[in-house]
Amino acid sequence: MMQLLYNFFISLLSVAIRFASLFNSKAKDFRIGRKNFKEQLESLSKTGKDKILIHCASLGEFEQVRPLLEMIRKEDPELFIHLTFFSPSGYEVRKNYAHADLITYLPLDTKSNANLLLDQGNYRFIIFVKYEFWFNLLQSIKQRNIPCFLVSGILWESQQFFKWYGKWFAKQLSSFTHFFVQNKTTASLLKSIGYQNVSISGDGRFDRVVELSKQYFESKEIEKMIGKNPCLILGSAWQKEIEFTRKFVNKGCRFKVIIAPHVIDQKEIDQILSDFPNSCRLSRMESESSKEEIQTIVVDQIGILSKLYRYGTIAFIGGGFGSGVHNTLEASVYGCPVIFGPNYERFQEIKDLIEIGSGFSVHNYEEFEQLLTHDLVGEQLTTASVKAKDYVISKAGASNYICSYLQKNKLLG
Repeated sequence: MMQLLYNFFISLLSVAIRFASLFNSKAKDFRIGRKNFKEQLESLSKTGKDKILIHCASLGEFEQVRPLLEMIRKEDPELFIHLTFFSPSGYEVRKNYAHADLITYLPLDTKSNANLLLDQGNYRFIIFVKYEFWFNLLQSIKQRNIPCFLVSGILWESQQFFKWYGKWFAKQLSSFTHFFVQNKTTASLLKSIGYQNVSISGDGRFDRVVELSKQYFESKEIEKMIGKNPCLILGSAWQKEIEFTRKFVNKGCRFKVIIAPHVIDQKEIDQILSDFPNSCRLSRMESESSKEEIQTIVVDQIGILSKLYRYGTIAFIGGGFGSGVHNTLEASVYGCPVIFGPNYERFQEIKDLIEIGSGFSVHNYEEFEQLLTHDLVGEQLTTASVKAKDYVISKAGASNYICSYLQKNKLLG
């Protein structure tokens, strides 16, 4: 019965995407990107190399598995790596990523699509990232005895696997050869439904941000603009974070501000420039003669935010007043204490940062102002900064752990 319901859900999803693509650009990309999937798979059947499949839901999951993928490439350079995405927001950004041999969307999870993919791929092993599960594909993987791994896995008690009606869902997880998970809670939940093949290896994002922090980057213009002032960086900011910061700046403050909006959109950037006095686009910093007089920089380029955090004193991370907080680790690795809205429950690293005194959730403007003017100052700020950086560095190593497992089990080399 559950299998029939699941297949019905996939059929409904297909119809919904087709309908949404008539007026939604993301849905249109989702549909068109899968249109020539059979033709895209031809290179899989033609290559004589051994192949692996790595699947990411979107860009965030890609960043989690990227260090491992690049280790696999280094350890076994002849391996053909097929990288798949579910979401256009991942595929469109990384469709030209150099370390994968083939980058495609994952087809919708019908039995025929799953068999087509595995027939063409004949993969040595398969990796899923974090918590996306497609049950027809998992069933086909198990039937073919293909080694399959979940990396940076994280689960929570409210998921269907752990409910009274969840026996069918829990059984689908038997397709995984091993679970590499982020925390003890996930390991305990899996063991509670009979899975002992679990290792607490951590989250690959720690490896990625540590790696990024070591890359050289310098901006004399930003350094001149900041001078000896503290700097507040808004990362992937939505309206609420921008609104709080505008109010704070307009009250008069000694902070210099860098704002990276969640969407790099001309209209959005123009609005921010209008709302903040003495502001400038990042792309025009070089031509500004009086950089010391600039108080606010608006980031109008994609892919640079993780580098800019090195200039931050405190970071205000977007998404916490919506569906969930964006990446806090990119700021924390530079010793930036992080502030965010109240919706962070799905993120273990944020809970950890709160526990050590380097992460701070705010519900309103008054709490935000209190942090910047009273709580995160002097010795408290210094301590929070040191703890943030130490925490991220201490958590790195998941990718090495998983790569060693693959080598020991003769799946690499």
